Amino acid sequence: MATLLYRLGRGAFRHRRLVLAAWAGVLAAVVCALVALGGKLDNDFAIPGSQSQRALDSMAENFPAAAGTSAHLVFTAPDGGAVTEPRYAKAMGDALAAAGDTPDVAAVLSPERTGTVTQDKRTALAQVNYRQERSELDEGALDALEDAVRPAEEAGLTVAVGGPAYGSGGVAVGALELIGVLVALGVLAITFGSLLAAGMPLLSAFVGVGVGLTGLLVASTGLSVSSTAVTLALMLGLAVGIDYALFILSRHRAQLAAGTDPEESAALASGTAGNAVVFAGATVVIALAGLSVVRIPFLTVMGLSAAAAVLIAVLVAVTLLPALLGFAGGRLAPRAGSRAARRAAAPGGGAKATTGGERWARLVTRRPLLTIAAVVAALATVAIPAADLRLALPTNGSAPEGSSQREAYDTIARGFGPGFNGPLLVLAETGAPGADGQRAAGRIAAELRQVPGVAAVGPPQYHAASGDAVLQVIARGAPDAESTQDLVGAVRDRAPGIERATGARVSVTGNTAVGIDVSDRLSASLVPFAAVVVGLCLLLLLVVFRSLVIPVKATAGFLLSVAASFGAVVAVFQWGWLADVLGVARTGPVVSFLPVVLMAVLFGLAMDYEVFLVSGMREEWTRTGRAGPAVVEGARNASRVVTSAALIMFFVFASFVTTDDSLVKPIAFALAFGVFVDAFAVRMTLVPAVLALVGRGAWWLPRWLDRLLPDLDIEGARLRPAPAAGRSPGSRPNTAPLSENQQPPPAD
Repeated sequence: MATLLYRLGRGAFRHRRLVLAAWAGVLAAVVCALVALGGKLDNDFAIPGSQSQRALDSMAENFPAAAGTSAHLVFTAPDGGAVTEPRYAKAMGDALAAAGDTPDVAAVLSPERTGTVTQDKRTALAQVNYRQERSELDEGALDALEDAVRPAEEAGLTVAVGGPAYGSGGVAVGALELIGVLVALGVLAITFGSLLAAGMPLLSAFVGVGVGLTGLLVASTGLSVSSTAVTLALMLGLAVGIDYALFILSRHRAQLAAGTDPEESAALASGTAGNAVVFAGATVVIALAGLSVVRIPFLTVMGLSAAAAVLIAVLVAVTLLPALLGFAGGRLAPRAGSRAARRAAAPGGGAKATTGGERWARLVTRRPLLTIAAVVAALATVAIPAADLRLALPTNGSAPEGSSQREAYDTIARGFGPGFNGPLLVLAETGAPGADGQRAAGRIAAELRQVPGVAAVGPPQYHAASGDAVLQVIARGAPDAESTQDLVGAVRDRAPGIERATGARVSVTGNTAVGIDVSDRLSASLVPFAAVVVGLCLLLLLVVFRSLVIPVKATAGFLLSVAASFGAVVAVFQWGWLADVLGVARTGPVVSFLPVVLMAVLFGLAMDYEVFLVSGMREEWTRTGRAGPAVVEGARNASRVVTSAALIMFFVFASFVTTDDSLVKPIAFALAFGVFVDAFAVRMTLVPAVLALVGRGAWWLPRWLDRLLPDLDIEGARLRPAPAAGRSPGSRPNTAPLSENQQPPPAD
């Protein structure tokens, strides 16, 4: 792989105009495709094969008004007034009539029909049922609905429009989200001491993100792509695009400082640092693609979308970036005598500036056992709140304060009870058309009223031809409350008894039940998915670093980072710590797919930093065979790059915490916190301490296993032109145990 990337880097450097034109052509092609085809995002969550989804599919034919999404219209009279006053009643009637004429509406249920008027007569609730799911609504359907209620507002009523039809609308990238890019530019400028060098990672990352996101929007014309998938792809594509370019460019400038020809340097950087980038990117891609094992379509698309963005970032880093290096030529070399030049000096090449990374590595390896104990204790403490983790899909109760859907949600909860914001639908398939089916539906309604946690059961909607009936069940708790989840389970537990008594098959569905089924599936998949990720971590690092200790250490560190991230998320989004500072609209259960997304993404990023840091240490180990100095020297060479990459990743993710989107905010927070902890507490602190404690054993591998594993040459040893210290080029130190007749290496 190192040789292939070396040749690819040299070819891109030489044919830089052709490479640049090719990427410009790809970007232009996907932009033209988007203009021609458009794009449509789908924010509905469903699990094919689940009870709730099967029931929705069955209802689509006989009860189209119940099978689609719905909106809530909440009318509130001024202080001292009542919605039953003739002028207000007429205004509401006009508004509901106009609402019935808007696109895709199947039925409008007035407050008089449903009995949803508060006792003080100040608030009334109407429901608008649509034929389609939210993602299939006409583009202007909800805007038309909001226009339809204007007569009621002009009459003096306060009208809030909300309900399931109003959900997460995605993230509109604005000034606050761009702060992360500006901070990244500042970090790059400080890292390189050159605006020209700082601009290259940003330019290459923008090209990759442009191609990836535009292509994803084009794909949304044929696939169900959610706005959250687009945002995750944007965050990851931008962050890893900058980081991968940073790693290769840092190696290139170090080689230029040592006097290497620019073309040769670009090729060597591609074969060494680019090799690590390819492996690191592969781990991220595999982990994200692994989300498909959860068997939830929207999560599979989310993982594959983000994986595609990372894959494009890798391709840009190993092709477009060497071409850009060709355009820059020797201008990227640090000035002679500058701190950057002294910091990049090769071993044995003269005086080297002592770096902060070197000082930190010496500090944490001075008493490695104490360092390990301190880091583990700190992360374990932060992880304590994770024991209280609860999962659910967000509701409009998590919408920003002041939004129409949040006002509707809060007004309904106060006036009618929280359960009215997410009614359950019970499909009763009696199989008995006519009076027998109606009597069975009535008995089922009476049985449901006896279930603990039920606030009300509406009259059955009966379909005479099929004998099916739909009943609306109002829970006492909010849609995302634990009591509502228990209620769904209780009704399903009673279903066999109801079937024996009435002959009707009973299924629980509706948006609330679908959300509960999604959360249950994700909760059940968390442990198997974690096992897959951990197993993958062990296998990949075993192959790359040819060591038994490093995979175990890296996996343990990854699990500590994940646990600490879960703890921080629970503390902020469930317990409310710093909620006001971070603009959390409402505390409650954590987004149900956050844990698996966090594990997939953080696994890939953690392996990025593991590869970037440990490959430098292994390079020193292969060169000198001295374990202790290899840890310090490897940290000296790689820590600045890892620190810069982690800060860039942190600020890119943190900039998305400013969004009001209830799906994106906790994911962005978890990723920002996880990256920070993993990079600085685990990789920069725990890793050197463990390797220093283990010594030469860190690089030990049984001979039989060493022969079986492929040699990926992640550090690019075969590209070194001359043998080091009596070894043949590309050879590795003997990592097997010493025999009685072998002499130990020189003492560290």
